[in-house]
Amino acid sequence: MRQYTTELYEGMLAETVSIHGCREETINAYFARPLGAGPFPAVVLIHHAPGWDELYKEFTRKFAYHGYLAICPNLYYRFGHDVPEAVPAKVRAAGGVADSDVIGDVQGAINYLRSLPYSNGKVGVIGSCSGGRHAYLVACRAKGVDAVVDLWGGRVVMSKEELSPKTPVAPIEYTKDLSCPLLGLFGEEDKSPTPAQVAEHEQELKRLGKNYEFHMYPKAGHGFFYYDRAAYRQEQAVDGWQKVFAFFGKHLSTPSD
Repeated sequence: MRQYTTELYEGMLAETVSIHGCREETINAYFARPLGAGPFPAVVLIHHAPGWDELYKEFTRKFAYHGYLAICPNLYYRFGHDVPEAVPAKVRAAGGVADSDVIGDVQGAINYLRSLPYSNGKVGVIGSCSGGRHAYLVACRAKGVDAVVDLWGGRVVMSKEELSPKTPVAPIEYTKDLSCPLLGLFGEEDKSPTPAQVAEHEQELKRLGKNYEFHMYPKAGHGFFYYDRAAYRQEQAVDGWQKVFAFFGKHLSTPSD
């Protein structure tokens, strides 16, 4: 975690940018970076089911404050533009976003970050809720991911009945292809994923000898980082953010950082 002392100059740039997503389509993304020459580690944030909203743009700036190049692509771009609260309804009505589109869009965001002259060349991926599932999927299927954080991602473990043309394979089935360290944060009171599903995921990671660490928080359910909702749990959220920054600091830093 980047530490500032009170005499230091602080500054960041945050703006909407255009990137090449899946099938080279142009999509929009929210990008934030510290001012300065760098080099900086980088993170892609994969937004949750409520969409490309204010909370995720705030999270993007939080990473920039801590010394990261951070980008959050709009995974709902193809469903049209509206106020952030309205677009997810269109996505749900269409049966959700396709896993293949998510992988392509996030791969585009990874490529964008790696192309920047002030990047240190390392890129992490993080997401919560559906974005946690997507983060794990991307870490197994995309290229160039150096570390991944899954925040209570549901439907990593899926029954056959849950599969669909847009979600044809349960992410756990791709675990053999995971090639970077994984951090998972979960709540004991969550219904998706349940503690049993987290345990099943962990068993598969162990079986395949993957580099991971899981933390299960008592008295926490789904979305315990979300300070604007009843699900927020201050103690668990503060500890969780500390774990996120310690994890990325370990795996995305270079000796020159």
